[in-house]
Amino acid sequence: MRLIKFTLLWFLLAGFPLAPMLAQAGAAEAPAAAVAKAEPEKEGLPSAAPDVFSYGYLHISNSMLVTWIVAIAIILFAQYATRKMKDVPDSAQNFWEFLVEGLHDFLEEIVGADLIKKTFWFFATIFIFICFTNWCGLIPGVGTVGWGHATPEGFKLTTPLFRGGNADLNMTFAMASLFMLLWLFWALQSNGIVGFVLHIFGPKGDSQGVMKYAMIVVFFAVGLIEVVSIAFRPISLSFRLFGNIFAGENLLDAMSHVIQNPPWAKAVFSVLLPVPFYLMELMVGLVQAVVFMLLTAGFTSVICMHDEDAHAKKHH
Repeated sequence: MRLIKFTLLWFLLAGFPLAPMLAQAGAAEAPAAAVAKAEPEKEGLPSAAPDVFSYGYLHISNSMLVTWIVAIAIILFAQYATRKMKDVPDSAQNFWEFLVEGLHDFLEEIVGADLIKKTFWFFATIFIFICFTNWCGLIPGVGTVGWGHATPEGFKLTTPLFRGGNADLNMTFAMASLFMLLWLFWALQSNGIVGFVLHIFGPKGDSQGVMKYAMIVVFFAVGLIEVVSIAFRPISLSFRLFGNIFAGENLLDAMSHVIQNPPWAKAVFSVLLPVPFYLMELMVGLVQAVVFMLLTAGFTSVICMHDEDAHAKKHH
């Protein structure tokens, strides 16, 4: 539990500052108000998260603000739930223990009893953080409260104060990049440099004679493809999560603006129409957290997996 709280704090202090460095090209130096005026008629959620605060090279976007709030809230709740551990837990401790123990048992089936000891803190944190960040983006007021200007049709919001954290590619890419650094560390720790290279390029199986040398060429070519696949993992992980959450928030925005006239119908249906989609997005937020966790756990399990006979011989 302490490792989970520590990792969330690590995300808060180390992972999030990556976002300004990965900020949208061409828009990092432009004030949020200027960006809003440049595209006053654009509908839906913008792909680039606008800044709500900037000082010199420090840029705080509305999505970063939400991720900080979520991380701090989870840390405080975890601290509250575990401050006085009881044999008969209360509701907060019971929920936290159910969540952590359930994730531990689930992940142990995927990565194994040995690897779970080194990696559980990260995978559990990833799931908890992504899930609650996704759900936080559905809270009324996120994306609908902020700055704007008056138009003949009414007030137009141009710079929301809050934005779903995972609806920003900077955040998802930061998490994927941090995972790949840890993946490389765990892989080298488990296999060594030579074993790591052989795991990717080495021939598998017990081929003999000419076939053995032919398989060396085949598996070397397969290894090159695997290297390309590994290099693209941060991109695929980040775009998968970002794309689903970004599309969901745009869907909710579109449903709330389907009916424009008469004014009474707009007021009623802008509230009622998105409700079924809110329920769907709650499920999507959970599923995307599970998918991100399973993919990262699967990648780690594959690279750290050893042949049982070789492993037994090593420890004989």
